[in-house]
Formats: sequence, structure tokens, C-alpha cells
Amino acid sequence: MFTTLSPAAAPLPYDLFEAIGTLKKDLNAVILAHYYQDPDIQDVADYIGDSLGLSRQAADTNADVIVFAGVHFMAETAKILNPNKQVLLPDLDAGCSLADSCPPNAFAAFKAAHPDHLVISYINCTAAIKAMSDIICTSSNAVSIVQQLPADQKIIFAPDQNLGRYVMQQTGRDMVLWQGSCMVHETFSEKKLVQLQINHPKAEIIAHPECEAVVLRHANFIGSTTALLKYAQQSNQSEFIVVTEPGIIHQMQKQAPGKVFIPAPPTAACACNECPHMRLNTLEKLYLAMKTRQPEITLDPELQRQALQPIQRMLEMSA
Repeated sequence: MFTTLSPAAAPLPYDLFEAIGTLKKDLNAVILAHYYQDPDIQDVADYIGDSLGLSRQAADTNADVIVFAGVHFMAETAKILNPNKQVLLPDLDAGCSLADSCPPNAFAAFKAAHPDHLVISYINCTAAIKAMSDIICTSSNAVSIVQQLPADQKIIFAPDQNLGRYVMQQTGRDMVLWQGSCMVHETFSEKKLVQLQINHPKAEIIAHPECEAVVLRHANFIGSTTALLKYAQQSNQSEFIVVTEPGIIHQMQKQAPGKVFIPAPPTAACACNECPHMRLNTLEKLYLAMKTRQPEITLDPELQRQALQPIQRMLEMSA
């Protein structure tokens, strides 16, 4: 028996997990997957994490081939950190609405208008934006990085305005914000969230800081995907409303099997709280990427060099 991608596609192995395991050994490959990937991909990955954890794994790997089950900017980051390794992305169309909201030419002009500002960019941006930045951050370390800077240092924070506002609230710092956002984290409905809380009065609301402020004000805990996962494990509560991309719930259920996790509802009557870009990657595409060693992430060497410096500074400041 075979599974096929389409009538015109070559047949795929019946046991994709076994076939991927064989290819991983043959290629000396490592599979890195974000928490927002489909459960099958999470289960076949060597490492599952958020942007900071994935960056650290990409920097430390001894593999010859990095298979990145995530979105384009994540695979770019792995390539920046490993210029001499092959980096594969199962679907090149797996982009990011937040990264797309910050075009390089427009951001260059924005930066030029604030010449005395240091640029901190959330890792959810393109290599071109990273190359124009002084420090990269993630939702895990953004507050800490800002707190480490001199109080009189002027800052541009890009591209996520919601994360930027949260960091300003937590640090008391005034920053100039690029007005970008994540389509997934802006789709949650405050009205529906409140109704869900009424229906589940014992549930704690845990939310990602990329959500809008009107949603975050209802949260019992705010943190990165990894922080949300740890909080759900350690909390004495047994029921949680999860306000981020629901892919993380797979790991929550595995690591806290006796607890209940309810995905927060979007504004529309759809699965809009699922990232359409993350979900472009499938187990079949991951296998084919390893089999054919395509699609491969390639970057201009000078762009890689410029983008590496702010990533390295982030890793140094997050030690």
C-alpha cells in the first residue's frame, strides 16, 4: 500500500516515519520542528521548540543537513548560523505574515528616519531585516534583552507591534514600534474568549505576547510558546484556555496528559487560529525534501554575514 501526494506524484513509502528515519541516518540530518507544526511532524522531529530554542539547536548541531519544519524565516536563520551546511524547508511557500508586514525597503527608510536608535528585531523577520538590525530577540528573551540596555538608549522595535507594546509595558521603556503583526495572533476574539471563560470558570487563560492588548488583559499568564508549555505543566490548575497557535496543544497534551487544553476561538467561524503557513509543511513533503534534498535555502554570503551579527548578539545576551 502507498500514500500519494497527487495522482501524478510518485508513490511514497507506507511507513513515512521509518523512511524518514532511514534518510536521517543516510544524510546525517537533524529535523528541527516548531511547536506550531502538525503533530506527525512534531513526533518525527529530533528537536521541537520555539524560535529561541530552535536557534540554539541550529547553532549547535553537528549534522550535515538541517531539515527545518517551520516557516521560511526560521530556515533562513538556520542557514545564517550554518553557512556551510545544507538547510532544507519542506515547502518554500511556508512564509510568515509578520515577516511579510516588514518590507526591507520600507524598513530601511524607517530606520534612516531614526538614526540615533538601536534596532531590536523580533526573530520573525526576513534575513534582510535581520541584516539591518543590531540585536535579534524572541518572545522568550525580548524583555530581558531590552532590560540589559542602558536606560537612555533609544530603541526601534520591529516588526511586531503587539510584542513591542508588551515589552514596553514590562520594562517601562519607550520604544519606536514598526506597525507589523501576526495574522494568527490578531485573529483571537476578546468577546468569544470571555464567553469561553464563562463556560469554563476554572480554566486559566494562557496567552502569547503577540496577541493584542485587549486579549492579553484577560490572561492569567503571558509567555512564549515554551513558557506556556512549562506553565501548563507546572500549574496546579487542570484546565487551560490556550491563546496562541493550537499546534502547541499537542505537546501540552503529551507532557500534561491529565489536563484539559482548549484552543481560544478566532473572530471568524473558521480555523483562522491555525497558521496557514506552518500547516503547508506535511510529513509527505518533509520526506520528499530529504529524498530529493530540495527545496534548499540559499542566501547571499554578504547578507548572511550581516544577519549573523545581531543573531550572535542575541545568543550572547541570552546565555
